[in-house]
Amino acid sequence: MGNSNRNHGLPLSGAGVLITLGIIFGDIGTSPLYVMSAILSKQVVSPELVLGGLSCVFWTLLIITTFKYVYLTLNADNKGEGGIFALYALVRRYKVTWTIFPAIVGCAALIADGFITPPISISSAIEGLTRINPDIPIMPIVIVILIGLFVFQQFGTRVVGSFFGPVMLVWFSMIGILGLLQIIKNPSVLQALNPYHAIHLLITYPKGFWLLGAVFLCTTGGEALYSDLGHCGKQNIRVSWIFVLGALLLSYFGQSAYVLKNFNGQVWKEGASIFYELMPRWFLPFGIGIAAAAAIIASQALITGCFTLVNEAMKLRLWPNMKVVYPTAHRGQIYIPAINWFLLVGCIVVVWRFEKAANMEAAYGLAITIDMMMTTMLLTYLMYVQRRNPMIVWGLPIVFLSIEGAFFFSNLLKFTHGGWFTVLIASLLFLGMWIFYKARQLRKKHIEFVEIKDYVEPLRELMKDETIAKEANNLVYLAMANDKSHIDSNIIYSIFRKRPKRADIYWFVHVDITNEPFGASYSVDTIVPRRIFFVRLAFGFKVEHKVNLMFSKIVEEMVKNGEVDELSHYPSLRKYGMPADFKFILLNSRVAIDDALTPIEQFVVKGYRVIKSLSLSTAEDFGLELTNCEEETVPIRIAPSTNIDLKRK
Repeated sequence: MGNSNRNHGLPLSGAGVLITLGIIFGDIGTSPLYVMSAILSKQVVSPELVLGGLSCVFWTLLIITTFKYVYLTLNADNKGEGGIFALYALVRRYKVTWTIFPAIVGCAALIADGFITPPISISSAIEGLTRINPDIPIMPIVIVILIGLFVFQQFGTRVVGSFFGPVMLVWFSMIGILGLLQIIKNPSVLQALNPYHAIHLLITYPKGFWLLGAVFLCTTGGEALYSDLGHCGKQNIRVSWIFVLGALLLSYFGQSAYVLKNFNGQVWKEGASIFYELMPRWFLPFGIGIAAAAAIIASQALITGCFTLVNEAMKLRLWPNMKVVYPTAHRGQIYIPAINWFLLVGCIVVVWRFEKAANMEAAYGLAITIDMMMTTMLLTYLMYVQRRNPMIVWGLPIVFLSIEGAFFFSNLLKFTHGGWFTVLIASLLFLGMWIFYKARQLRKKHIEFVEIKDYVEPLRELMKDETIAKEANNLVYLAMANDKSHIDSNIIYSIFRKRPKRADIYWFVHVDITNEPFGASYSVDTIVPRRIFFVRLAFGFKVEHKVNLMFSKIVEEMVKNGEVDELSHYPSLRKYGMPADFKFILLNSRVAIDDALTPIEQFVVKGYRVIKSLSLSTAEDFGLELTNCEEETVPIRIAPSTNIDLKRK
C-alpha cells in the first residue's frame, strides 16, 4: 500500500505569488522598521557611515538572502519541502552521524529566534504611535497584541491567512513608494551600490566591524524563507522575491537618503525610528496600522514555522512527543499547545525585560547566525556527496562561512547586552534534543536482538497451553527490529518471562521514519501462516503517525486476501460472528538499576527520564490511546553489571 500525498508547493501563478508574499516574507519584510535605526544608533550621521552601512545591507541581501537562500538553498528541497530538518533528512541517507548536530543546533537556534521576532517586529511597528503621542504606553499595547496573537493560534489561521497576501502587498508597496520619493530627492545615495563603501566602513571606520551586528538584522528572515518552502513552492518564492527585494532596497535607500539630507552631522538618537520619519504626519495613523498588520503577519509566520519545526523533530525522534492539534481541515495547519504557550511566555518576558525595540535589537541576531552557519555546513556536505563541481563545493563554505562567521563574531558584542537570552534558550533546547538523541542511540546500540526462528516452536506451544489465560486473540508488539529474521529480546522477555502472554495470533510491527517528507507504505512477512506476522510500516517525517489506523487497514486487506481470520477465536463469540479482538503491548525500556554507568551515561539516562515524563505517552503518540493497549516496563542493559564479590557461608 502506498500514499502519494506529496506536497510540492503551489504551482507558479499570480495567486501563488500573492499567497507567498503573506506566508514567506513577513520576517525579512518588516526589517526596514529597525535596521537602519540600529546601524545609526548613537552614531554621528555621516556619508561614510550611512553609505557604508547601506552598502553592507545591499550586498548582504544580494549574497546571503538572494544567492544563498533564494537561488542555492531552495534547490536543496526534499520532495518540495525545505528547512533544516528537510535538509538533514537528505544528508542522513548517507549514514554520516555528525550531520545530526548541525540539524539540532539549527533547530534550537531557529526556535530561540521565535522569542525575539514577534516582540521586536510588533514593538517597532507600535512605537510609531509615539510620533503622534510621545506619552502613549507602548509595552501594554504590545503585550495585549501578543496575547491575542497566541490565543488565536488554537482556532487556526486559514481564513485570516487569505488576507495575509494582500496586506503584505500593500506593505511592500508602501515601503517601496516612501523610499522612492526620498531617493528622487537625494539620488547621491545610490553610490552605496559600490561595495567600496561597505569595505571602507568595515576596515577604516571606528568600530565599523561591530556594526555588522546591526546590518545582519536585514537578512534574519532568510532561514524562515527556506523553512516555508513546502507551503509555497520555489518558483513562487523566486518570482515574488524580485518584488520584495526591490521594495526592501527602495526602503533602505530611501531611509538613507532622508537621513543624509536632514540629519547629516547630528547624533542619531537611540530608539528613534527613521522609518516613520519618511511618513507625512497625516499618513502616520494609516502607516502605523499597516506596519502593525505586517508585524503581526511576520510573527504569525514565525509561530507557524516553530510548530512545523517541532512537529518534524518529533517525527524524527529528536523531540519529546507533544500533543498536535489540527485546528482546520487544511492538513498543513497544525497547532502545538505546549509550544504555543511556551513561546507566549518567552515573548512577554522579552517585552518586559527589554521594554523597547532598540533594546531588543541587542538580543536579536546572535542565535540566527548560528542557524545560518549550520545550514551552510549541511548544504556543503550535500553538494559534496552529490559530487557537484568542486569549485562550488569548496567555494560555498569559504564564501558563506566567512561572511556568516563575520556576522557571528560581530554579534558576539550583543551577548552581554541581551544576546545571552536567545543563546541560553537555544542552548537549553539543544541540550534537550541532544539528550533525547543520545538516549535513543544508547538504547538502540545496546538492545539485544534474537533469532525469531528460535522462538517459533515455543510460541506455537504457548498458543496451545490452555493453563495460561489468553491475553487476546491478536497480540501486537511494536518492535525495534526491522527484519523478519530477528526480534527484540525484550519482546521475548515480555511474552515468556514478564507474564506469559498467550494469543491466537502474534503481530510484530516495526515503524520506520523515512527520509521522505510524505508518504506511507507497509510490507508483511509471514513467519507462521495465519499465526505470526512481521509488519513494516514506513512513514514520511511530516506524516501523522497513526499506527492504529494504518494497522487496521493492513488487517482489513489481509482478511480480504484470506491471510488472516477476522472472526473471534472464542467459540461463544465466533458462533455469533463476533470480530476478533486486538491488544497492543507497548514496551518502555528502562536501564537496569545494577548497571555501572559512566557519568555521561547517567546524565543522559536521567535527563531522558525527565524529558519523557513531560511528554505524551507512546500510546497517544502512535494513536493507540483509544485501543486495548497496555504499557510495560522491561529492563535493558547499556553497561556491564556492577561486580559484587558475593560468597556463600
